Amino acid sequence: MKSISPNDPILLTSSLHVDEARKAISDLVNGLIHESASNGNATDIETVPLDQAINRILARDLLSPINVPAADNSAMDGFAFDGKCLDTTDTEISLRVIGTAFAGKPYDGQIGSGQCLKIMTGALMPSGCDTVIPQEFTTAKDEHFIIFDQSQLKRGDNRRLCGEDLQEGKPAIAAGRLLRPSDLGLAASLGVAKLEVKRKLRVAILSSGDELSTLGQPLDAGKIYDSNRYSLTGLLNRLDLEIIDCGIVRDDPASLKAAFIEAATKADVLISSGGVSVGEADFTKQIMQELGDVGFWKIAMRPGRPMAFGTLKAIPGKSSATLFFGLPGNPVAVMVTFYQFVRAALLQLNGASQTEPPLTQAISAEPIRKKAGRTEFQRAILGRNADGKPTVKITGSQGAGILRSMSEANCFVILGHDQGNVAAGDWVDIALFDGLL
Repeated sequence: MKSISPNDPILLTSSLHVDEARKAISDLVNGLIHESASNGNATDIETVPLDQAINRILARDLLSPINVPAADNSAMDGFAFDGKCLDTTDTEISLRVIGTAFAGKPYDGQIGSGQCLKIMTGALMPSGCDTVIPQEFTTAKDEHFIIFDQSQLKRGDNRRLCGEDLQEGKPAIAAGRLLRPSDLGLAASLGVAKLEVKRKLRVAILSSGDELSTLGQPLDAGKIYDSNRYSLTGLLNRLDLEIIDCGIVRDDPASLKAAFIEAATKADVLISSGGVSVGEADFTKQIMQELGDVGFWKIAMRPGRPMAFGTLKAIPGKSSATLFFGLPGNPVAVMVTFYQFVRAALLQLNGASQTEPPLTQAISAEPIRKKAGRTEFQRAILGRNADGKPTVKITGSQGAGILRSMSEANCFVILGHDQGNVAAGDWVDIALFDGLL
């Protein structure tokens, strides 16, 4: 796939494939990262307490300060013994129980031939023992002896080795990780109380349009409440970024330019909604040509066909460029384009190693009409059929302005560029909202 820059002529004459748009954005973000690093302006690193590190990007590899496990221990409740006794040709093994080892209370005695030790999960393996037989595989011969069939295990079974999970000095969590609850638990298990993370990106958001009203105001004729900034705030909060809310800007070139300059001065990224179509009052294109290198794209997707993307460079008093996204004005299109393009770019700019959300599949519970030649993001509800298989059903009308279709859904059905109509019973790709939106 060839590289495409924001002001490439192809963007003005044809609809761009979703994958082409994604690659163009990634290439430009990489350029910003390299430019920042070469100028000595790489993203700052800060140290935060472990309980404040959720959804932050790990800046450096977390090296384990200890071996995990710290010593050989039992993987389950059972009886520990020297596995050499399994070398016999006898089918049945009989061992004398001489004591008990508890987790956190090591057994100090020696285990001799023909002897074993009752042991609990996590207890240190006593000297001379290398194998554990699970308790449920044994029979009590009397209060002092157990017997078991040696075919049920082999030497070394059910023993966790020192450093088997993590070795001291080796990476426990790699840099670039978007930290999840399990990562915080892992760090805590190593005794690590603080983590080095990337500075939060500063992201400015604004909505443009004379038709927009602020919450709490009465709606005049032809007016609508601005929902996009609230959707974007929720989306950005999922990534734990610093949000700069620049409010509503009217359809006036001077006002828009002043708002863009002010926002770009404060932020690493500016996201606007509205004003990127071909309407007479859409002044974004004119202003962007004055302030930076921004392309205006028609993307072969539904919803979210018009979008602007690039960098704002001619900002007084600021040496670094500000990444810019001009999203459509329709509420659903705003969320879809954020999901498809903006989210990955923000993670990439902030140093994340994994930027694309995972996909899975489900069975379509109904026919879905789809025109080949564009990628579609249908809002849907994932459930299960009578056989327990995952099924998905579209949430009614899929218009770009029907925000209810997003509110009721728990996933996207993603229908590929070359895909046509879907029949009931066909498998389709889905992306879950949870942890994403």
